[in-house]
Amino acid sequence: MKSKTMTRIAGITLFTLLAMPIGLVAQVNHQQKTQKLQHYTVTDLGTLEGGTFSQPFSINRYGLVSGSSNLPDGNQHATLWLEELKVDIGAPGLGGPNSIAFGDNEGFQSAGEAEISASDPNGEDFCGFGTHLICLPFLWQDGGMIQLPTLGGNNGVAMAISNRGEVAGFAENSTPDPGCPAPQVLHFKPVVWEKGVIHKLPTFGGDPDGVAQEINDNGEVVGGSGTCATFNANFLYNLVPVHALLWEKGKATDLGNLGGTTGQAGGNIALDINNQGQVVGNSDLPGDTTFHAFLWTRRTGMQDLGTLSGDVASLSISINDAGSVVGASLDANFNLRAFLWEKSVMTDLNTLIVGNSPLYLLSGCSINSRGEITGLGLTSTGEIHTYLATPTHGVATSESASQGGISRRVLSDDARKLLKEQLRLGRSGARLMGPQ
Repeated sequence: MKSKTMTRIAGITLFTLLAMPIGLVAQVNHQQKTQKLQHYTVTDLGTLEGGTFSQPFSINRYGLVSGSSNLPDGNQHATLWLEELKVDIGAPGLGGPNSIAFGDNEGFQSAGEAEISASDPNGEDFCGFGTHLICLPFLWQDGGMIQLPTLGGNNGVAMAISNRGEVAGFAENSTPDPGCPAPQVLHFKPVVWEKGVIHKLPTFGGDPDGVAQEINDNGEVVGGSGTCATFNANFLYNLVPVHALLWEKGKATDLGNLGGTTGQAGGNIALDINNQGQVVGNSDLPGDTTFHAFLWTRRTGMQDLGTLSGDVASLSISINDAGSVVGASLDANFNLRAFLWEKSVMTDLNTLIVGNSPLYLLSGCSINSRGEITGLGLTSTGEIHTYLATPTHGVATSESASQGGISRRVLSDDARKLLKEQLRLGRSGARLMGPQ
């Protein structure tokens, strides 16, 4: 396995030749003072040449990060990062201008979405780039992008890939959904692809539409189902997620909720599952006005992970096999900061950084078995870049970190606009920017 992996790393190498206002909000969590915490060094993984924005979605055990970066022309290309390498796997893609890699595995395969050059015959904007081009799921391996089938409709998205090569996502069928607001027309269902063959998963309680978000190495799948919605930064995909779901052997189980039932705040959605069967995501609270991160296990059910001190909302995006959780916590103005949740304690990841970080960490998008974290970071000039946080034996030395708090970055209007227009937060599991 190791030699095969190193061969694929070498293959990737050959293939590529291969002023932000600051609000001083010191947040102190009393529990953090009594727990010994891991510390990290942060690397800015940057963007493709000429780009100003990048975003990650997954990191495998070898440090391969899948995501996307914009280009000088404004288009986004699926991107892989491995140490100093940045690989544009979205060129030429499937022939269209935009693509994103959402998941990767230990076999150095990636999965995602890519536009083709043809316009959607129904005028849909399934990828959400504003181009109204057909959006297709893909599997990337051995230097090439392979198109995956849909359920008979025009569009689909591959969200994740297991180490067994099984791909999870969602795809349209050919049946119109009368409940969909324009421009969405067709039903879309959660699916799994096995060796290129598509299998539909059931939704729950009569929900017309759904998405599969993640798949583990046991074939267990998580995601959600609900009602069709216009694609925007406030809702996942084209979906208002009402039920957070776990699929086992094709059967859907409702994981419950934290009191909210309509999906109108952040929604009820499962975003990740580890190989122990532990599930994370976010769920609305009673009244459906805000949402919190959750951890679900078979023994305890759905557990509210809360927020960082002073915040009003949160979401848990990724969990590794050790049970460490990363995500984002938000204040009342929807300013983000990355968190790490371990041993029942949620900690601002920015307070665990050794030395001077090149980025302020907005979210944790994925954590691997080595404890490496990737997510969104804010540069001193207001750009949003992909970061890699690597565990270290050092000790946080900055004054703010040693005091258990750090000055919060408040997003400028330009940065907030960038997030709204370009950031695919829905694919990471959040509607983080507030009302449009």
